[in-house]
Amino acid sequence: MGARGINLAEEGHVISILSPQSISGGVAATPFNLKNAAKANIIIQLGALAIAPGAITLNACSDISGDGATAIPFTYYKQTTSGNANDTLSLNGSTPSTAFAATSAGFTPADTANTFYEIVVQADQLPAGLPYLQLELACGSGADYASAVAILTGLNYPGSQQPTATT
Repeated sequence: MGARGINLAEEGHVISILSPQSISGGVAATPFNLKNAAKANIIIQLGALAIAPGAITLNACSDISGDGATAIPFTYYKQTTSGNANDTLSLNGSTPSTAFAATSAGFTPADTANTFYEIVVQADQLPAGLPYLQLELACGSGADYASAVAILTGLNYPGSQQPTATT
């Protein structure tokens, strides 16, 4: 990244892993691989919430089908003040922008609409033989809405023509 910032189209790889949708009954996002990247930042955006959302978990998998899924611990940040004008991450204790730690059981997000969470995973922290990640959002029978995007960085092949991460 230069002094003028990062161009995600060339220095990152953006993947829509969960299009905006109702997560009623729970959903699993599209798995993606970290074979050609050092880090994944997953942005989860919660929209309208009819009921309190369930746990957010992350699985390491052996392939694009989600085989060999193993729940893993991860680091996350959160922005839990409702509304689009709120872009400052919430506090962990008294320190701004300090990461929260989730166990392999994940974490339960706040029951607040129009908020977002950022999960950060280093590729070298994945279990051996499990280079794919799959996000899961639990939810009861209420019409809660969410979407998620994965941003891969530290690419082995930076540039405008990158290999796919969803095969």
